[in-house]
Amino acid sequence: MAQAANGTLYRGREGMWSWVAHRISGLLLFLFLFAHVLDTALVRVSPDAYNQVMEAYKNPVVGIGEAGLVAAVIFHALNGLRIIAVDFWAKGPKYQRQLFWAVAIGFVVLFAPFAIRHLTIVFTH
Repeated sequence: MAQAANGTLYRGREGMWSWVAHRISGLLLFLFLFAHVLDTALVRVSPDAYNQVMEAYKNPVVGIGEAGLVAAVIFHALNGLRIIAVDFWAKGPKYQRQLFWAVAIGFVVLFAPFAIRHLTIVFTH
């Protein structure tokens, strides 16, 4: 592997960190979807148990988790578009660092307003 000024070509650079974050966000989304299918299926088994579970979800810890879920969805979607650009656009590899920063900026622009509104509701109700 070619040497870069601060280590190997990918180690510790934007491409590696976006790769790691993409895998982590994908795993978290998978785990959420698995839990969501299970708790939604509970309504068929026992509507009362389902209602109890839904009531238990109405707390600040779950509210923060919901914000994390939205963060994972936004990052995973934007980074997925970056990966498509790098893989299928002839100039994608050349601009992968700029695309990473576009993902970061897009994430902040989309997530910050949601987080402010959502967490305000979570902690005031």
